[in-house]
Amino acid sequence: MRKFIIDTDTGSDDAAALLLAAASEEIEILGVTTVSGNVPLKQATLNALMTLETAECGAKVYPGASKPLLREPVHAANVHGLDGMGDRDLVHPSKMAEDQNAVSFLIETVKKYPGEVEIVALGPATNLAAAIVSDRETLSKVKHIWSMGTPGFGPGNVTPVAEFNVFADAESYDILLRSGIPLTLIGFDLCLGDAIFTEKDMETLYQKTKMSQFVYDCTAAVRGYNLEKRGEAVVDIPDAVAMAVALWEDLVKDSLTTCCRCCYKEDASYGQVVIYDPALALSGEGNDGAPNATVVRTIDGAKFKKRFLEALLKK
Repeated sequence: MRKFIIDTDTGSDDAAALLLAAASEEIEILGVTTVSGNVPLKQATLNALMTLETAECGAKVYPGASKPLLREPVHAANVHGLDGMGDRDLVHPSKMAEDQNAVSFLIETVKKYPGEVEIVALGPATNLAAAIVSDRETLSKVKHIWSMGTPGFGPGNVTPVAEFNVFADAESYDILLRSGIPLTLIGFDLCLGDAIFTEKDMETLYQKTKMSQFVYDCTAAVRGYNLEKRGEAVVDIPDAVAMAVALWEDLVKDSLTTCCRCCYKEDASYGQVVIYDPALALSGEGNDGAPNATVVRTIDGAKFKKRFLEALLKK
């Protein structure tokens, strides 16, 4: 059975991803680590605990970084609500997080299972960067990292060139990209188009199961945000897409293995991940460099939604 650690800044789309993982019979969740991102660390930890409790999943939660490596924290209350879960008073976990720090847990677990641990990174890369810097030799034994990060091949959702998870701590994302750990990037662009949840899709979740209702409720703020910004009460759940790609490789229709570099020195480009195309005529650091990531270009969005709904509606 595959062994997963899930690193999350638990907002509503992270919750959907955690529920999808908890519903899977193909993986063992070794632990969930939390990080500041969509919400502050304390709230992200409470949200992770509540989500796992909703899923009746016994995975333990390990709090990690409360701020980025070098910058002040940024959050996404305007998208996910002040509590990250739609401000619907959903978060009342009966259990507490572990005392062990996320970075210590990551290093200890990879030592225990060298070459077996896969990390699904749903938030800023702060915990991962700290673990890499602390014990690069041990982290080199991570089997694979699946990262929801970058805009992919579309525009950013925070700035014209940056996606939130990278923008929240680009210095850490640069460390991740340079780590040498096998890495797949699942960009924000993949949660749009056929993979976006329409109002009709959301109605399918309403009052069906405990997990489906939780997703319906916790994404209320996202529906309101998209109604204001796009004129449609749709729900994009990029973290659930990332989890689905990690679980089911047959969802991927096209991908590019290449060299990626993260920008963090200039304000205008902060958080941009440059995805080099080997077909470009001009040479440079990226095109001449060794590939360090596989970037997913397209997925079967309809198949993703079908499997996601099946997973949440079966319990």
